[in-house]
Amino acid sequence: MWQHDWMNTQVDDPLQLDPTVLARRLVQSAAAFDEAAVLHREVSRRLVERLDFIKLAPRRMLDLGCASGLNTAALRKRYPKARYFAADLAVPLVAQTRRRSGRLRAVPGVATTLDQLPFANDSFDLVFSSLVLHRQPDLASAARELQRVLRPDGVLMFATFGPDTLTELRSAWASVDQTPHVHGFIDMHDIGDALVGAKLADPVMDMEHFTLTYPEVDALIHDLTALGLRNALVGRQSGLTTPRRWQAMRQAYETNRDANGQLPATWEVAYGHAWGTDAQAQTRGPAGEVRMPLTGLSMPTRRRGAS
Repeated sequence: MWQHDWMNTQVDDPLQLDPTVLARRLVQSAAAFDEAAVLHREVSRRLVERLDFIKLAPRRMLDLGCASGLNTAALRKRYPKARYFAADLAVPLVAQTRRRSGRLRAVPGVATTLDQLPFANDSFDLVFSSLVLHRQPDLASAARELQRVLRPDGVLMFATFGPDTLTELRSAWASVDQTPHVHGFIDMHDIGDALVGAKLADPVMDMEHFTLTYPEVDALIHDLTALGLRNALVGRQSGLTTPRRWQAMRQAYETNRDANGQLPATWEVAYGHAWGTDAQAQTRGPAGEVRMPLTGLSMPTRRRGAS
């Protein structure tokens, strides 16, 4: 009975993604990603600008969720003496980032999940993560990994999608059937709780909304496919969606058409940063378990370098 309830929870959870399907979606999206990444580029630009308010001279920095290399040039220009590392879930995206870096200044890159980063403890002074944390429904495990690889007084700078993202599309599908079609996204307050729970210090967060417009809903679906954001939920419909249901969704979405004849798509973006501490020194054992000394269970008072 317990197993049955657990399985139902997994199916009904709007945050629970199938990791195999998600990885496949991202691999398939790599070739068209840049064309559709209008919002990703803008959010990355704004996230880089937020580094103006952080006093930091990193020796090693990790671009976690490097995508096709959207942030590579800006981060390397800002911190020319730092060694840059690229990481993403999909090998083709990491490969694009490495090609963009050029042969003379080729960067190391790795394909990885967020909850098992292949780096040693205290590896980075800066972890920069733009629009990738939404892939990890168990944000607590990702936050612990981020704390583990951050050096004390290192900075996690991130942006991620919030729960108001794609509300129009979610509502349109909900009028058609009860099968989940659109990913859920973690609330800003839950993100903060996960960071604090992992002993990351002094988290600061805020959010803003963007509205992109499209002539037809199919253009939005095209962009979601190119960004690797098509339905990868555990509870998604197992077969193909019928043409009749697609048409019903399109008709429902039409109620959102604005005075200029465009269809809006809302995106909520949460921004934040937090500091690494030495409060949770962790290592991974041979079976992948996290090991943590008892002496690391206190929260020290640390001086922060924010201006």
